[in-house]
Amino acid sequence: MHILIAEDDPTSRHLLKIMLEKEGHTVVPATNGAEALQLMSVPNAPRLAILDWIMPEMDGLAVTRAVRELNREPPPYLIILTSRGEKADIVTGLAAGADDYLVKPFDRGELLARTEVGQRLIKAQEELIASREALAYQATHDVLTGILNRRAILDRLHDELERLDRMGQSLAVGLCDLDHFKRINDHYGHATGDTVLRVVTQCLTQHLREYDVIGRLGGEEFLILAPIQEDHDSRTVFERLRRIVAEQVIDQIEPPIQLTLSIGVACTQGQKISLDRLLSLADEALYIAKNSGRNQIRLAAGC
Repeated sequence: MHILIAEDDPTSRHLLKIMLEKEGHTVVPATNGAEALQLMSVPNAPRLAILDWIMPEMDGLAVTRAVRELNREPPPYLIILTSRGEKADIVTGLAAGADDYLVKPFDRGELLARTEVGQRLIKAQEELIASREALAYQATHDVLTGILNRRAILDRLHDELERLDRMGQSLAVGLCDLDHFKRINDHYGHATGDTVLRVVTQCLTQHLREYDVIGRLGGEEFLILAPIQEDHDSRTVFERLRRIVAEQVIDQIEPPIQLTLSIGVACTQGQKISLDRLLSLADEALYIAKNSGRNQIRLAAGC
């Protein structure tokens, strides 16, 4: 672990460095409070710091308060190193934001024990954050395909409509339906159907523009949000995706599966429109595409 040592006394700093390096830690030294704060303010700063109370330029308490004001996530573990052993002094240090304290002259065993406590808490914080991020991902992403789920893509559409309305820009939404998917499930089984959905998802995500967004509404339906730029029209954007999917063949099984996609597209055309109305227009266009032979794109009126 990278541990910052802020200590203006060279002998104490060297002793701390030797003790911690023997335990496998990488020591980041600072000779005054200002330098310590600078080192704790950069990206990937040490997660644990030992700060001497009395230092030039900024004392340890001032550094502690300043580091806490950075609101780093997760917060670093801060140990105040002090020759003041009175309870009132210790309370002052902890109240400033320190997690622990070490009284000079420090004992090697106590030093290592207190840094070990810090490491355990840091590990617990990392695991908690990882768990929180995993839960957040699961709440917004489709388990099978890994793209945004129904709720998340509709929330994204709501946000995009508000943003584009303020900026006077246009958005095209493509409601995409995998052709004859029920037939694939019935003939080959749901495991093959899941494979097909993953293949289509990968194909679409690989060929979206960097500012396009895709989500799975459910079953074999996908929703693509495509801001319309001056050098693109909505048909060009979605026709390219339809053509790419139509080139996909799953030939690991017999008979091979030829994939095709029907797409209904609706556009805002720079005008204010409700989310429900936009989706309704796209759904109507998709219905026409499906009933006109599939494997094609139909645009809603005014798109």
